[in-house]
Amino acid sequence: MDVSGKKAVVFGGTSGIGLAACKQLIEKGASVVAISRDPSKAGDVPAGMTLEQCDVRDRDAMQALFAKLAPFDILISAATGGDRAIGPFLSMDMDGFKSSFDKMWGYAHVVRYGTEHLADDGCIALVSGTPARKGKPGQIAISSVGGAVESFAREIAPEIAPKRINVVAPGNIDTPMVPVQGEAREELYKKMTADHLIPRAGLPEEVAKGILFVVENDFVTGTVVDVDGGWLLS
Repeated sequence: MDVSGKKAVVFGGTSGIGLAACKQLIEKGASVVAISRDPSKAGDVPAGMTLEQCDVRDRDAMQALFAKLAPFDILISAATGGDRAIGPFLSMDMDGFKSSFDKMWGYAHVVRYGTEHLADDGCIALVSGTPARKGKPGQIAISSVGGAVESFAREIAPEIAPKRINVVAPGNIDTPMVPVQGEAREELYKKMTADHLIPRAGLPEEVAKGILFVVENDFVTGTVVDVDGGWLLS
């Protein structure tokens, strides 16, 4: 796909990985609609990008938004859907575990209600995470959700063909989702990635390049692209 002149809809597009993907699409000539629960997080909006407010968990709002934005060529979701539970499962608050799956429900809504408005040669990209296939202690909720996202994409790919769907799975990425700042932030990421083949946190722009790959490559569907610094091999 030549994205120049194409229209992209990006959920979670106002910060982190989603915002980086928006900027790279714009650099390649696409027009972009960035959507989140709080569009103000986008800061200075680059030319070629417009903002919309929507919660991916709200079915009615999602359907109305897609009808408003249709038609489009590229559909991306990096929206987390809400808070994610951390810690051992046997001592985990079950409401927290359940709410972690808001990300999966958000992705399901994106695909269910967005696909009908997507061009026949269009594509969908979802963001999972390395814990889907190799979790670390305390990541049972994140791992379970990521596994569901990746299985969902594989199973839905034949149903929506010739439209394409793929998943990009990042490792530890330096994004605003981590609130710690300064030296404490540096030490946290250093500790988290010490045993990785590339012992540092990734950048949102590096994950966005993976997203652009699955968008632009017309011969890729139903697959997962890892951008994890060698986490899976550590």
